[in-house]
Amino acid sequence: MSISVSALVDDTAQAIQKKISFAPRIGVVLGSGLGAFGDSIENLQKVSYAELPHLPASKVVGHAGNFCFGMVGGVPVACMQGRVHLYEGHSVASVVHGVRTMARLGVSAVLITNAAGGLEPSWSAGDLMLVVDHLNLTHVSPLTGLNEEAMGPRFPDMTHAYDPGLQSALRDVAAKEKIEIREGIYAALLGPSYETPAEVRMLRGLGAHAVGMSTVLETIALRHMGVKVGALSCITNLAAGISGEKLDHAEVEATARRKRDDLLKLLRGWIVAADAA
Repeated sequence: MSISVSALVDDTAQAIQKKISFAPRIGVVLGSGLGAFGDSIENLQKVSYAELPHLPASKVVGHAGNFCFGMVGGVPVACMQGRVHLYEGHSVASVVHGVRTMARLGVSAVLITNAAGGLEPSWSAGDLMLVVDHLNLTHVSPLTGLNEEAMGPRFPDMTHAYDPGLQSALRDVAAKEKIEIREGIYAALLGPSYETPAEVRMLRGLGAHAVGMSTVLETIALRHMGVKVGALSCITNLAAGISGEKLDHAEVEATARRKRDDLLKLLRGWIVAADAA
């Protein structure tokens, strides 16, 4: 007999609770090249995904594969230092297992970061984009199959997939720190190839401003469980056919690292604001 999703999430959460000394209130997912934030938190307690049941480790460069627990501005946090992706061959349940575990640990909000390709010709590599909505073009959902009421309702409302209060909080932090942020719609595709110029034109026609291979499935799973979500994209390159440059993952990582200071400031302030919301 198969084990329920809820039971699997419980197993992972209980394994974590045996290793840490406090309960996190805010969750953070760190995308490609952004993992340094996890090492910067105070009173750091690090748990490798390999030490936990049902949680696969990413094999993608820039995704360390750790849970980092600690304090940021007095707020207890849980950070995922890297994530797994559909294109690695993982199931959709595995892709969202980490954020579901954070929800089961009791976080009230999860702030998701990602590296994304920019679809606006006037944008530049290194721009930061507040995600205000998304397009799920992966053709899968973490909610497919028998619904478990212990996880959430059969048909969760996605009108506010990205919480308006968390959006306002990030705008306030950015203004205070004098960091310019853009806003837009994030399109998630399966990957792992980058998009063709024709696909980029299609995405722009659909209203997307950035494209990537993560975030959306995590958002759906979290909203299903009643957890608020905020998301921030680091535009690490302009998508195919816009800049004329060849796309390369090393460039993605390098651009994310260049934005480290701004991202650290934004995330620290956003965590404190999200906890107070």
